[in-house]
Amino acid sequence: MTDAPVLDFPQATPPENGTFREVAPGILWLRLALPFALNHVNLYLIEDGDGWALVDTGISDTATRAVWQGLLDGGLGGRRISRLIVTHYHPDHAGLAGWIAEVCNVELSMSQGEWLTSQFMRHHPGATAAVDRASFYRRHGVDAEMATGVASRGHAYLRMTTDLPGHYHRLIAGERITIGGRVFEILTGGGHAPEQVMLFWRDGGVFLAADQVLARISPNISVMGYQPEANPLGLYLRSLGDLTAAIPDDVLVLPMHNLPFYGLHQRIGELRRHHDLRCNEVLEACRAAPLSTMQVLPHLFPRALDVHQLGFAFGEVLAHINLLVRTGDLQQQTGTDGVVRFSPA
Repeated sequence: MTDAPVLDFPQATPPENGTFREVAPGILWLRLALPFALNHVNLYLIEDGDGWALVDTGISDTATRAVWQGLLDGGLGGRRISRLIVTHYHPDHAGLAGWIAEVCNVELSMSQGEWLTSQFMRHHPGATAAVDRASFYRRHGVDAEMATGVASRGHAYLRMTTDLPGHYHRLIAGERITIGGRVFEILTGGGHAPEQVMLFWRDGGVFLAADQVLARISPNISVMGYQPEANPLGLYLRSLGDLTAAIPDDVLVLPMHNLPFYGLHQRIGELRRHHDLRCNEVLEACRAAPLSTMQVLPHLFPRALDVHQLGFAFGEVLAHINLLVRTGDLQQQTGTDGVVRFSPA
């Protein structure tokens, strides 16, 4: 038996928090800290004439603002931020987008789906309404106290982000943008976020993969309370297939978490197998008796989870369940207690 191939990591260690190094010709890798279990985010600065095009911003908190203030006050070697590209609406990527756009007087570039989702999360009362979210969790078997705790997480988005500008430049899949003479093809993918932006510099062999393909972890693929019957996992798996067809295997992958790597197609295959395994675990769990999403959860996440982790785990379990309902492998029924349970079709 031959050993399975391993990914190739050209740089074994990341930059220190708040510092950067060149990772590809004209592209700097900047590492910022996050106050979560996933304790970092990667940002990228692309040489753009006398400035830098910035891809993602980090979270909106005091520590991150302090790092950015130092960079803007001379830490970028006297070069300005010439444009701002945000891959998706999550706080670790878009958190300081409004602040940086204002301070640096630059236009924000995002996909329409990500810009609208961020605006919805910040300004629509229903986006963070704990009562509505709690009823969603209750319907899937979460007890009342825990449902209220998990539902209140929606307010964290407001604390970890700044208001986006009222106008933006729309990034559209299939189009191209030129940065410092480099032509980047724009791709988008669903699942982890509605319309996450990725950039491919074909001549340079560099793929900015955002959170869609990460080397060490699978990006969270979750069902949200405002779209309870969504199929984000189906969208994600479709996106992985599209990336395999569109991007050569020998590119340098620059992800927003973990380390840059070579071996894109191998990693995509690993991610697909991971989700196939998870789907099989869900089916096996439901064979003995119909189970709610909350009853399935410990079969996939047997360790103790805090409220923050529980929200992500719950959304991920339901994403696998919803995919299996779509494919006809699971059927659902609502009990007299109002809880939805699932069993093999």
